[in-house]
Amino acid sequence: MTSEGPILPGTHVRLEPLERRHIAGLAAASAEDSALYQWSPVPQGEAAAADYVDTALAWKAAGRAVPFAIVRISDDAVLGSTRFFDIEHWSWPKGHTFHGRSTPDASEIGYTWLARSAIRTTANTESKFLMLTYAFENWQVHRVCFHADVRNARSRAALERIGGKFEGILRAHRMAVDLIPRDSARFSIVATEWPGVKQRLLGLLDRT
Repeated sequence: MTSEGPILPGTHVRLEPLERRHIAGLAAASAEDSALYQWSPVPQGEAAAADYVDTALAWKAAGRAVPFAIVRISDDAVLGSTRFFDIEHWSWPKGHTFHGRSTPDASEIGYTWLARSAIRTTANTESKFLMLTYAFENWQVHRVCFHADVRNARSRAALERIGGKFEGILRAHRMAVDLIPRDSARFSIVATEWPGVKQRLLGLLDRT
């Protein structure tokens, strides 16, 4: 772990704390196929990528997020980005086992996107595996959740594939990329489910 945050190394990708040095790489990654990001807020061009990184770093400074660049190990190419956000610290009463804990109680994983060339590779599965392992085994969170635009069938299928449990639809939950109130499909994994989800992810990684 660096002073800026954790580095999460895998076999095919590593997650590095997002920094301004990643701006050019993010712009190149998103330029591979801009049509891919119909439902996701993905920056197009270096100016937009700079704004994207600066916003993520502002959230990080406020304690609201832990953003990463997804980097391919074989050639250090930036493939995309992801982050922990909506990080929750619950108000456990004095005397409770969890009172005063410094790590989060729950978090969302999102703002995940990849270059066209990284779709249908191990990049997304391994990124989720690295983040979930860190959340449940380092932070020891009780829950990780995910939200996808209800219209985004690909993301919803991917969340089910890694073991996320569908909880329902949140109506007019967030602003969509196309600037309408977005209905979100909510998925989650809780701590008691993590051992099974971990084995599922390891199996997926072994097969790919």
